[in-house]
Amino acid sequence: MAVTEITLDSILSTKYQTGTTSAGDPKTQKKSLNYVKPTATSQDIYDVAAALSSLSQYPLLNVLLNKNWELINE
Repeated sequence: MAVTEITLDSILSTKYQTGTTSAGDPKTQKKSLNYVKPTATSQDIYDVAAALSSLSQYPLLNVLLNKNWELINE
């Protein structure tokens, strides 16, 4: 039996360094963008994250993409 994937939704998250703690560790803040188009390529999603981060005063630490699928056993 084959398993089929159905893409449900994706969430783009960006993490910024907003400062440092008194111990010298980085303070971070995460921003998320829901309902990313399932057919968007990884490069397009990264380009959007980079463009959005250019509007921020804080440095971008990383870009995460969480994808949710439904798996159907056929």
